[in-house]
Amino acid sequence: MKTVPVTKARQSIYKLIDESIKHSEPIQITTKNGNAILIGEDDWRAIQETMHLLSIPGMRESILEGGKEKIEECTKLEELDW
Repeated sequence: MKTVPVTKARQSIYKLIDESIKHSEPIQITTKNGNAILIGEDDWRAIQETMHLLSIPGMRESILEGGKEKIEECTKLEELDW
């Protein structure tokens, strides 16, 4: 993760925002009072979705079990009765 002092971040905020979005990489902005992380909106939404899914009891285990299943053994979307 790239780290930038707040004074430099202030001077190049537009560039840092573009970098964070383009490379999907967070940027740490440091200050004497603490640090902050700059991330793109899509990455933030993905983090929120992950946190939500992992807050559902049993979901983590279900995801891990599903990851072990061979793709050939999965039900095809067109086979589902919706």
